Amino acid sequence: MSDAPWLSVVGIGEEGLPGLAPAARALVDAAEVLVGGDRHLAMLPPDARERLVWPSPLSALIGAIAERRGRRVCVLATGDPMHFGVGVTLARRFARDEMTIVPGVSAFSLAAARLGWPLAEVACLTLHGRPLELILPELQPGRRILALSHDGGTPAAVAALLRRHGWGPSRLVALAHMDGPEEVRVEATAAGWTANAVPDFNTLAIELQAMAQARPLPVVPGLPDDAFRHDGKLTKRAVRAATLAMLAPGPGQVLWDVGAGCGSVAIEWLRASPGGRALAIEPVAERRAMIADNALALGTPQLEVVDGRAPAVLETLPAPDAVFVGGGITAPGTMEACWQALGPGGRLVANVVTLQGEAEVLAWHGRLGGDLSRIAVSRAEPVGPFEGWKHQMTVTQLAATKPWPDTGA
Repeated sequence: MSDAPWLSVVGIGEEGLPGLAPAARALVDAAEVLVGGDRHLAMLPPDARERLVWPSPLSALIGAIAERRGRRVCVLATGDPMHFGVGVTLARRFARDEMTIVPGVSAFSLAAARLGWPLAEVACLTLHGRPLELILPELQPGRRILALSHDGGTPAAVAALLRRHGWGPSRLVALAHMDGPEEVRVEATAAGWTANAVPDFNTLAIELQAMAQARPLPVVPGLPDDAFRHDGKLTKRAVRAATLAMLAPGPGQVLWDVGAGCGSVAIEWLRASPGGRALAIEPVAERRAMIADNALALGTPQLEVVDGRAPAVLETLPAPDAVFVGGGITAPGTMEACWQALGPGGRLVANVVTLQGEAEVLAWHGRLGGDLSRIAVSRAEPVGPFEGWKHQMTVTQLAATKPWPDTGA
């Protein structure tokens, strides 16, 4: 345990030092090393103390700070450093007893106050260094979004993205340098947005309104089949929804999608798992390209596409909380490797449509227990001038949960 924290993280606003609370100001004044962006450090009077400017990539900063352990280091951040801020990165690297964190007013709080939006009912996300497509899962009529922009061109890029997806009437408000003397507000619809750039330091507010061609997608698993580009290797909508229910996505959890095809299960996992990870394992190059395209189109650009074949490639992957085996179940060692990789409470779901796959599933059900189901779906389709039922291939599904060890309690 450290005697006293040597690393402080202080949220600072547009007012600079005069806007800091006394405790935060004391940390800045006592620091031997000051760290921040150019705009943060420019708020401080000149003196002889060591100053470090945030590098790119930010990861290089961590080592520089660690080298100064034992000296009083103060990192300046905008607003609340624990809300999409540098404080999150630092807290992952340094022990909590080494740090003092003093938040300022976040850009989200300031923007909500400017607009009169209840912050608890608003989707808050960051586009700083991240793909714009992260907005896509939030596209619902009447939905409000606050997004930290990457730079001054972000609002125009978001406006163009919304137009392409049929959300041109949506209201956009770019708020820059909030609470400072240079505060700027630029407002227009996505269709009418003409400001190619606003100040780099801005927060974008979006109030969504759809056109007729917009296609809001459900927030629960079971996206329409035609939302995915595929070559026929697709877990169909009804079966996919049932599969996700058994996989039970949770916040921050990791999925292996083995034999991912077009990536539909992995994509739906990410849409349902805040902060989660999904690895789509697919040996066919054309399908890997489809997975990447689908991930962008459906707002999950963070999906990790893995080139490889189970079970060999599984040894290199981070431990999963859930595994879906949608292909390759008959490959020797695949089910063993998937089951062994799971920790207690981990879920394994395997879907098969062939007799050989079903034999494998039945054998594993004998070993693991769990839920064994047959899912049969029929859809009404034209038969001449009438309609009749067309049966999809019946899916046999095994869902098993790895037991917790018996502690004898």
